[in-house]
Amino acid sequence: MPLTFADRMDFDEIIERRGTHCVKWDMMEAAYGVPADDGIAMWVADMDFRPPACVQQAVERMAAHGIYGYFGDDRAYLKAIGWWMRHRHGWDLPEGGVFTTHGLVNGTGLCVDAYTAPGDAVVLFTPVYHAFARVIRAAGRTVTECPLTLDDGRYGFDFARYDGLMTGRERLLILCSPQNPGGQVWTRTELEGVAEFARRHDLILVSDEIHHDLTMPGQVHHPMMRIEGIVDRLVVLTATTKTFNIAGAHIGNVIIPDTKLRAPFAVRMAALGISPNAFGMQMATAACSPEGAVWVDALRVYLDGNRQVFDAAVNAIPGLSSMPLEATYLAWVDFRNTGMDEAEITRRIQTEARIAVNHGESFGTGGAGWMRFNLATPRARVAEAAARLRTAFGDLQ
Repeated sequence: MPLTFADRMDFDEIIERRGTHCVKWDMMEAAYGVPADDGIAMWVADMDFRPPACVQQAVERMAAHGIYGYFGDDRAYLKAIGWWMRHRHGWDLPEGGVFTTHGLVNGTGLCVDAYTAPGDAVVLFTPVYHAFARVIRAAGRTVTECPLTLDDGRYGFDFARYDGLMTGRERLLILCSPQNPGGQVWTRTELEGVAEFARRHDLILVSDEIHHDLTMPGQVHHPMMRIEGIVDRLVVLTATTKTFNIAGAHIGNVIIPDTKLRAPFAVRMAALGISPNAFGMQMATAACSPEGAVWVDALRVYLDGNRQVFDAAVNAIPGLSSMPLEATYLAWVDFRNTGMDEAEITRRIQTEARIAVNHGESFGTGGAGWMRFNLATPRARVAEAAARLRTAFGDLQ
């Protein structure tokens, strides 16, 4: 019997993902030594929830048709994405300015390729999503790290310091908004500061807003597209993949409002022969709908509940503190006050608690001593992970 819309809202359902070629669950033993039989996968940033029923129905219609040819005519897709941006975020897609890539890591790589040359530098505000630096360095560019400030559990910018870190080789700035791994929603004033910094150093600004839909209740994401004086050097990255848990569809939007800035990107897309994934286009079109919006709002409330359960447990352990989560489903936990080195912290989490998490050092300067936990899983599993952490660090209590 087909699953109903109500079934798709049951975030408490435990869905077995092991043995399904799932990176998060099937690779955690090889990557972290966490046993597959009773380990908890909290590293890769995808969710353990089914997407909305409208997404599954779109895939079922494709399967029923039975022919899987090249995708063409993206008008319905662009209309759906445009509706979503207008109704959820208050801005309009630039006509002719939306490029469809194979996810946003691919989109980031294309930006690096289109707007910089080997030997150029790309600015990152660290700690930040680890794939950025990996892609930049793999392309023969260098990373200029601008460490975020940390004040009373919140990240901030020190633009005066960053001015002094510029070498003159920087051509591109990649911003993560909302911030990953910290789960922070940047204020409008902070984003205006980023825009001014980009203008001051003649940088193209790539704003990765993949988590823009996943704010905690009461938090408001500020799109960079609505910040004045930046659109002539702005590239915005968005995707349905994080919002609706369809990461395997490998589909993302690279949105470029300025016509001159579009030209080099279009050239790279053409040179690499990039065309859209038919399944991803159909899934994304179905997701960006009123039904998808209802599902996302229910998801946000559920994730907030998971955050509360996890934070209450973690913050009760002396020496541990979880950064207040404003967006994403990724808890950023500070272990620096335990007095333990990285090896001991890792041993307790992975060997004793049997939890696979992302190590803070992989996010760049400022990440050492932190760990990132994925909370987008049924609440019973979050509670179990919290209990295991209390046991593993029981001598601190």
